[in-house]
Order: sequence, then C-alpha cells, then structure tokens
Amino acid sequence: MAWLYLVIASLGEILGVMSINLYIQKKSMARLLLIVVTFTFGFIFLALAMRDIPMGTAYAIWTGLGAAGAVLMGVLFFKEPASWKRLLFLSFIIAGAVGLKVFG
Repeated sequence: MAWLYLVIASLGEILGVMSINLYIQKKSMARLLLIVVTFTFGFIFLALAMRDIPMGTAYAIWTGLGAAGAVLMGVLFFKEPASWKRLLFLSFIIAGAVGLKVFG
C-alpha cells in the first residue's frame, strides 16, 4: 500500500506544480488555494508512504516522478518543447526511480 501512497503523493506534486503555473498565468485566491490544497495532498500521502518506505527512497521517487510528470504536463498542456534531449533525460529520471524501487 505504501507504494500506492507514494504514486498518489507524486500526483499531488505534479498537480501542485501545474497549479503554480496556472497561478502565474492569472493570479487569484482560488488558484492560490489550489496550490496549497494540492501540495498538502501530496505531503499527506508522502508521509503515509514513508511509514514503510525509507525516507531517502521515498523522497527520491516522489521528486523524480513529480519532475517527470511536471515535464509531461508542461509538454501536453502548456506547449513546452518536447525535444528528444528533454525526453531522453526524462527517461533517465524515470529509470532512476525504477532502479530505486528494484534495488532499494
């Protein structure tokens, strides 16, 4: 169950970063509240995951999946470039997270 919590926590990280981008585009209290709610959601599930997953592993995977997800959301929703170099290094982040799960 801890690994599921960690994936859910990563979704909170991804949505939090997207919320920051939305807030920068148009500042409003609703969007500021969305930032607080999404990051809080992510932190709660990260804490739940860390009950069973070592801190270093949990944090590395949480930030790795969050970073990878943020890049993908930027490409899909915010028209950021999807060059082969960006996608190559994105795959390195994902490989690192998988490696921590397999060998950690």
